[in-house]
Parts: sequence; C-alpha cells; structure tokens
Amino acid sequence: MRPLLVLVHGSLSSADEWGGYADLLPDCDVVAVDLPGHGGRGDEVFTTRAAIRAIEQAVAQRATGQPVFLAGHSLGGYLASLHAARNPGVLAGLILIGATGDPRSPLAVVYRAYAWLVGKVDHARLARVRDAVARRLGLSEDQFPAPDAYAVLPAAWQSVIDDCPSHLMTRVDCPVLFINGQFDQMRLNERAYQRLTPSSRLVTVPRATHLAPLTHPEQVAELIQQFARDLAG
Repeated sequence: MRPLLVLVHGSLSSADEWGGYADLLPDCDVVAVDLPGHGGRGDEVFTTRAAIRAIEQAVAQRATGQPVFLAGHSLGGYLASLHAARNPGVLAGLILIGATGDPRSPLAVVYRAYAWLVGKVDHARLARVRDAVARRLGLSEDQFPAPDAYAVLPAAWQSVIDDCPSHLMTRVDCPVLFINGQFDQMRLNERAYQRLTPSSRLVTVPRATHLAPLTHPEQVAELIQQFARDLAG
C-alpha cells in the first residue's frame, strides 16, 4: 500500500512550501499541513496544542493499514518530533529537516532576541531585510512571506523553546531521517540528536542552507522517497 506522507512547513511559510512535492514523490499520498496562524489557517491563534491538532488531523486521513510518514521542516520539524514522541506506534517513519538545533541551547538566545525584535520593528521593514537575504540564498519572490506572516513568529518560536526540547527524541519509537543543508545553522547539534535516536540516519544536502526544501526540492524529495521506500517496502 502507498504510504501517507504528511508534510509540515517551517515558520514564515505555509503548506505552499511543499508545492510540487506531490509530483516529486509519486509513490506517496502527500498531504501538506497549514499550521495555525499560517496559510489557510492564518486567522487562527498559534499554540502548541492547536499545531499538534492540525498534524493529528492530517495523520488521521490514513486508510486502514496505510503506513504514515511525517516530515517537518524547521518549526514543522520540531512539532513533528513532539507529535511522534506523544504518539508511539503511529508513525512508520519521521523525517526532520533543519530541526537539529537544540532549542534550549545557547542558540535559543538568538531566536528569543529575534522574536523580541519582531514585536518591536515594523514587519514590512523586517520583510525587506529577510527577503534580501532569502534572495541571495536562492529563493524566488513568490516564495517570500507576506509582512503580516511575521506576527505569529514569537508564539511559534516560543512553542519550540518551551515544548520541543531535544530529549523528546528519546521517546520517538520509529526510524528517523535527519536532513540538513550543508550550511544550515540548525546543524549545530545534529550529532547529539542522532545519538538520542539510535535508529536514525543523518544526511547532508550539499551547498544547501536552512531553506533546503525550497531551494533543493529534488534532492530533499529523493531522500524522503528513498527513506519511505526502504521502510514501507
């Protein structure tokens, strides 16, 4: 049976992050999730509980006996790990992309500071700066978030810091694939994450950054496809 693959986007994004992935993953039934405060759920308040509920609703779409793989990028990866830790026996595999920076390490100070800045600085100004960086990293303008997307950022990042510590990985009972871009700052604790999950694999996408799913979709999709193929048969 074809597996169900649930894809969860990163911050400042939406289910549209995974546009084209259904074609790149022809052996899977692909479902992309909008988290609260993002995309089609833009009018919903972001909380950890609401985000996990959105993931649970997508996972519940599986047919009887259908294996489920859950993949998340950045924010979506941390939330996917929380879902996996809370729901043993549900997933056939977990794919975490750009989500191996321990949110309770000193790295969190940088993100707390940025979240504070988001609350103080005009979002249109922040968007101009972030978009200039994203353009240099290979994103096209249709992949840039709208300025109002920044409003949910403090709540989303606080959710990760409060509810998605690295030790959650010790409670994940399915195989795990870690995917990181070669120049992804979230690689910082990748070996520690791998040690917490003995049944895991770690793969690096050459020349990619934290935005690998957007800038290197073919490579990321191939890694996901092979992982699912190896486990689902």
